[in-house]
Amino acid sequence: MTKPDESNPENVTPSPAPAPPPQAVGDVENQTAATGGGGGGGGITNILRRWKREDLLKRSSLALRCVGFVFSLLAFIIMASNKHGDWKEFDKYEEYRYVVAIAILSTLYTGLQALRQIHELSTGVEKFSRQNLARIDFFGDQIVAYLLISAASSAVPLTNRMREGADNIFTDSSASAISMEFFAFFSLGLSALISGYKLSNQTYI
Repeated sequence: MTKPDESNPENVTPSPAPAPPPQAVGDVENQTAATGGGGGGGGITNILRRWKREDLLKRSSLALRCVGFVFSLLAFIIMASNKHGDWKEFDKYEEYRYVVAIAILSTLYTGLQALRQIHELSTGVEKFSRQNLARIDFFGDQIVAYLLISAASSAVPLTNRMREGADNIFTDSSASAISMEFFAFFSLGLSALISGYKLSNQTYI
């Protein structure tokens, strides 16, 4: 029996190539999730989440400004109608006039902002760029909130002194108006936090 000539490469039988190891199903799923679903699914999901978050922030800001509008309007009405003759008239005291002036300013600001946001949510049209709107919202909320707490705080000592001498409908109405301004301050303070978050996380989509 003749052995095959090993020196001749034509007589050598090639060995089969090793088969690739089977890949586990779990590994395929992990790789698909890491690459974002194999297509643009991950990017689309992120965009949809961002839009939902922005819509939630807009609606939250609108709700807070509506609450601030109601409290500011109540503060103005209560204090402006606080007239009961003699010394029981709000316009005889500088602190109470300050409360009324800031209540008017806050009512106008929150009312106009709420109307603008309602128009934007209903039509989807923004009159200004997002960058400018974010700046206006942030600085506007900050300034009006500061004025509200300033006016309310300045009127508290006067009201406390009056209540020590005589607690009556005039002092009760003054205290109610001051409380309304405090509530308006809290509403706009929360709105300022949302405005600051939107300003620091600008999106251009």
